[in-house]
Amino acid sequence: MDNNSKNIKWHALSFMCFSTLWGFANVVNGFMYFNGIQVIFSWLMMFALYFIPYALMVGELGSAFKNKGGGVTSWVQEVASSKIAYYAGWTYWAVHVSYIAGKSSTGLKAIGWLVFRNAETYDKFPTLFIQLASLIVLLLFCYIASKGLNPLKKLATIAGSSMFVLSILYIILMFGAPLINPNGGYISIDWSLKNLIPNFNIEYITSLSILVLAVGGIEKISPYVNKMEGNSAREFPKSMFFAAIMVVVCALFGTIAMGMMFDPKIINANIEIKNSYISNGAYWAFQKLGQYYGVGDLLLLIYSACTAIGQFSTLVLSIDAPLRMLLDDENASRYVPKALLQKNANGAYTNGIIMVAVLSGSIILAQMPVRNVAAVLTQLNKLNSICMPFRYIWVFFAYIMLKKKDGKFSQEYQFVKNKTLGMIIGAWCLFVTLFCCVTGVYSPDLSTLILNIATPVVLMVLGVILPKIREIQDKKEADKLL
Repeated sequence: MDNNSKNIKWHALSFMCFSTLWGFANVVNGFMYFNGIQVIFSWLMMFALYFIPYALMVGELGSAFKNKGGGVTSWVQEVASSKIAYYAGWTYWAVHVSYIAGKSSTGLKAIGWLVFRNAETYDKFPTLFIQLASLIVLLLFCYIASKGLNPLKKLATIAGSSMFVLSILYIILMFGAPLINPNGGYISIDWSLKNLIPNFNIEYITSLSILVLAVGGIEKISPYVNKMEGNSAREFPKSMFFAAIMVVVCALFGTIAMGMMFDPKIINANIEIKNSYISNGAYWAFQKLGQYYGVGDLLLLIYSACTAIGQFSTLVLSIDAPLRMLLDDENASRYVPKALLQKNANGAYTNGIIMVAVLSGSIILAQMPVRNVAAVLTQLNKLNSICMPFRYIWVFFAYIMLKKKDGKFSQEYQFVKNKTLGMIIGAWCLFVTLFCCVTGVYSPDLSTLILNIATPVVLMVLGVILPKIREIQDKKEADKLL
């Protein structure tokens, strides 16, 4: 396709956005963390007050910087400075540290279900044993990345597409199950108003980061704003609203489908049971679905296989791609110690990969004392919901600065034309992101609280220290030339 052609229809972009954003894990996490169908209220609020303005801001940024291929980092570079753009690039890389640590564990969990077909066998393994296995997996894939190999890239695409199809298929099959098997033992959902309104307590507030993580990342579709067929000022908002409707429908109907399977009272009976549902809920859902249709564990095995392939293939991509985005950038590389810029014969940033192994491996090792495997996965799930959304902050920062420099950049599409209103909306989304990330840090479990605090603090401090090291290196080189 010619890069200058405009032949992406609005509905095609909607499906691209939807498939990038949404997955079955979002439905499961929302249901488990927010007391079953009570999450419906929270989903609607999150979509209306955060996701839709977020998506439309991304459209305006993509339109304003249509010739910039670096995404958020290049946006920040244009509206601020190269030093601030470095911090944006660093944040994008740093948030993947906990994400990478989680991929090893979730990949092994999927294999556990594939082999044992139950939660109990794998979850009863000693945490020390599982964490050592997770560390070995991490080091293995770091080695693969260092060889410049990416044999799993195509598998990642296939697995990702399969997971998307399975997410939609789950909803369809679950709603059809009572017709096929009326005596399947479904849960009767209580639709009273009391059961729909959540309890706005400390647990609710500290779990909001889970929803922010679920609806974030739409900036990936920004390069396509100016490639839309017709007038992008009209077609892009239409595309985003349609995508939002699809996400809302899947969130709502997916939640209802989960409500027909699982009783929130059982899930919330105690912390150990809840941890088990958070780490195993998706597998139990497909196992039950297969039982409703009389196909045994077939759907479970398909889901487990797709999950295992997806987690491990994403692991090697997450080690390599964000690192290259940071170190390949000419502006960002000016603030990074030269040792991290060294490449081997395969074109891989070996010292950068070692840094990934040390940081992500440290998280894995820090979880060795955790009481059981289910608690480990729950801990990682929450840690990712705290760290990953930090990268969205730079989207809103870039938008605020774009509106502040009103009229400086030409653009075909504008979310709002009023400068002040645009800055207010950008500041609102930035506040929501920060609020959810910061409040999400709290946990009554001391080890989880320490990990939630230590991980982002260490990564932020490291991001500040590295430019100082580079500054000293550059000064020494300059002094030698005098």
